[in-house]
Amino acid sequence: MTSSHSFDLKGHLARLLADALSRVAPGSDVGVALERPKLASHGDFASSVALPLAKGLGRNPRELAEAIVAALAPSPYLERVELAGPGFINFFIRPDAVMEVVRQALSLGSRFGRSALGAGQKVQVEFVSANPTGPLHVGHGRGAAFGASLANVLAAAGFEVTREFYVNDAGRQMDILALSTWLRYLALHDFAIPFPANAYQGGYVIAMARQIQAAHGTRYVREPARVWADAPSAATEPEAHLDHLIAAAKSLLGADYAYLHDFALTEQLGDARDDLAQFGVTFDAWFSEKSLFDSRLVERAVALLGQNGHLYLQDGAQWFRSTAFGDEKDRVVRRENGQYTYFASDIAYHLNKYERGFDRIIDIWGADHHGYIPRVRGALQALGLDADKLTVALVQFAVLYREGKKVSMSTRSGEFVTLRELRAEVGNDAARFFYVLRKSDQHLDFDLDLAKSQSNENPVYYIQYAHARIASVFEQWGGAIEDLGDAPIERLASPYERALGARLAQYPETVASAAKELAPHLVAYYLKELAAEFHSYYNAEQFLVSDEATRHARLALIGAVRVVLASGLSLLGVSAPQKM
Repeated sequence: MTSSHSFDLKGHLARLLADALSRVAPGSDVGVALERPKLASHGDFASSVALPLAKGLGRNPRELAEAIVAALAPSPYLERVELAGPGFINFFIRPDAVMEVVRQALSLGSRFGRSALGAGQKVQVEFVSANPTGPLHVGHGRGAAFGASLANVLAAAGFEVTREFYVNDAGRQMDILALSTWLRYLALHDFAIPFPANAYQGGYVIAMARQIQAAHGTRYVREPARVWADAPSAATEPEAHLDHLIAAAKSLLGADYAYLHDFALTEQLGDARDDLAQFGVTFDAWFSEKSLFDSRLVERAVALLGQNGHLYLQDGAQWFRSTAFGDEKDRVVRRENGQYTYFASDIAYHLNKYERGFDRIIDIWGADHHGYIPRVRGALQALGLDADKLTVALVQFAVLYREGKKVSMSTRSGEFVTLRELRAEVGNDAARFFYVLRKSDQHLDFDLDLAKSQSNENPVYYIQYAHARIASVFEQWGGAIEDLGDAPIERLASPYERALGARLAQYPETVASAAKELAPHLVAYYLKELAAEFHSYYNAEQFLVSDEATRHARLALIGAVRVVLASGLSLLGVSAPQKM
C-alpha cells in the first residue's frame, strides 16, 4: 500500500463500484455513494446505489445489486461482499488490510493523509480581509482560523493553494479612521472638538494620534472651526455629518491628508499582520484595493459591463442590472458624482482573480454578507465569466461566554474583545481548535472557561494529551518510530486494536472529504474520535510488555496514532506537545 500518497480504502472501493456500474448499467448518471455503517455487522462500507439505479432502469433493486457485486473486480483488500435488505451492498475489509495502514502511517509520516485529489488545480482562498481600521476582533479570528485550516486541508489534498488577504485601502472606512486619528491629534493640542459617535472610538486611535504628535509635533494642526460650523447635524444626520468632516479634513490638510491616511493604514495593517502571524495565519498575497484604481481595472470592469449591455443610467448614476441575475434589486456601480462604489471595485477584484488563472476561487465572508453573493455571481456572469468557479463560504460570528455569561462587543465604539486578547487568555491552540470545531456557517458559542480547562471535556486538551501520552511511552521505551517498520502488526487483534486500525484508515478519506466539502471541522471531529479510542486502549492495555513481538506491534500502532494526531493538529494550526 505504501506510495507517495496515502492509500484511501474508501476511494479504492468507490472506483471498484464505479467500474462495476459502468458494466452493469452503461451511461448511468447515478453517483457512487459509500457510507460507513453504524453497525459493524453491516461491514466497513455500504452502498445503496442499486436502489436509485433500479428505479431509473425499471429493474428489481436486489437483482441489480447482485449483478453489481458479480461485476466487481477482485481486490486484495476485500474479505467479502454481502447483500442486505432490498439491495444494500455491504463491503467487509480484510483485517490485515486494515492494519496495513499502520505500516503506511509509519512509512509516510507527515505525508500520511495527503492525496493527489486536486493535482494540477490552482485554488485561491481569500479570507479575513478585514478593513484595516482597528485591531482584529474575535469575529475575524474565526474567519482566520477557518480560512487557514481550509487552505491547509486543500494543500494536503494536492491543490496548489494561494492564500490572500484583500486590503480595503481605498474606501470610506479608511477615511473615517484617518479623520478619527486627526481629531484625536487635534485634541492633544487642546482643540475642543466634539468627537463624532460614529467615528472610531478605540484607544488605539488615541495611541496613533500620540505617535504622530511625538514624531511631527504641530505639523498637522489646523483650525477646523470655520468648516465645522456648517456641517449637517450629528444628531439627525450622523453619516452626512461624518462625510462633511472627512471632506473638511481633506480640504484643510491638503497634501498632508495622504500622510495621515497612509500612517493609519500602515499602523493597523501592520498590527493585523503581526497578530495573524502570531496566530499561525500567514498569506501568500496582500492585495490592495487601491491598486485596482491605479491600474484602471475598476474603470475597465465597469466599461465591460456596459459593453455587454448590463448597465443603465438613472439620476446621473450608472446601475448594474443585477436583478437579471437573481439579485433582489439593481446596484449602483458609479455614483452621480463620478465615484465608483465599493461594489464596482469588488467586481474588478474578482475579474482580476479570473485573469490570474485560478481554477477555483474561494471567498470566505462573514455570514452578514450572504445577500452579497447573488450580485457578485451576477456580475461575473455579466462579464462573460464562469461563475461556477467561485465558491463563497460563510462564517458565522463567534460569541464569547465567560462564567456562563455572554461577553458583549461592538466595533466602532471600541468595546470589543480583540483576537490578541483572546489568544492571551486561552492560548493559540485552544483558539484555533475551538474556532473550527463547528461547521463554519453554524453559530459558535466560544466557552472561554472550557477552552482554558485541563480536562477531558476540553477537546483540544484531550487530543493533545493523547499525543503527549504516546510520546511519554516512546520516551520510556527509548526507541524510535523508524525502528518499527517491520513490527508484526498481525499481532494486533484485540477489539481496541481493530478499532484504532479502522479509525486510522479513515484519516486519508477524512482529509479528502474535508477538502471536497470545504469543511475542516471534519478533521477536528475525527481527531476527537481518534483520541477517545486511543485513551480507551491506553487504559485497557500495557504497551511495554516483556514479549518483544507484542511490544513492537503495539508501539507501531500507537506510533501511527501519534503520526496522525500530529498531522491532523497541524492542518488545524494546533501544536502537538511532547509533554503536558
